[in-house]
Amino acid sequence: MAASAHIYIVDDDQAARDGLVFMLGALGLEIRSFAVPDIFLAEFDPDVRGVCLFDMRMPGMTGLELLEELNRRNCLLPVIFITGHGDVPLTVRAMRAGAYDFVEKPVNGMELLERINEALRLCDKRRAEQQVKSDVGSLVESLTPRERQVAQAVMAGKQNKMIAHELGISMKTVEIHRHNAMEKLGATSAADLVRKLMAAGWQ
Repeated sequence: MAASAHIYIVDDDQAARDGLVFMLGALGLEIRSFAVPDIFLAEFDPDVRGVCLFDMRMPGMTGLELLEELNRRNCLLPVIFITGHGDVPLTVRAMRAGAYDFVEKPVNGMELLERINEALRLCDKRRAEQQVKSDVGSLVESLTPRERQVAQAVMAGKQNKMIAHELGISMKTVEIHRHNAMEKLGATSAADLVRKLMAAGWQ
């Protein structure tokens, strides 16, 4: 387990929090626990490599509502819920909201550690994808307005002749803008250009 992994625990039950802190802290993980979701939201760092452990049922803001708030903030941290046997309807809703996994009470330490390790791998993947999106997005910003138009048309599957007609420019000019756009984005083909534009969030 990498030392840079942060585990955020949110549970209104102090005994449950203390048990998780003791269990996971003994493994060398960096633990922060919170009794109140609002304090967690004010203090957590969404940019770290980590995992969230939320109790499903809490007074005030529930674990599910907390997950939905993280979704609104585009948080990349996977969420594992600590659930009771009677939480099936909430579990289904949480799955639909993007919860990574569920661990039933009483918590099995080895099972939880395995889920956390899997969730950290997902976190790493999300962070890498976000970095690619950010890098490509910066390159896309370097395109001129005309290069953007041509790139958008290529993404729509249009041929140079059609692009030239729609933009009122020559095919040679289209080829130049297309070449420049591909060069700036490091694309080796039209398909590669489309992949990079999609990675940057273009539709």
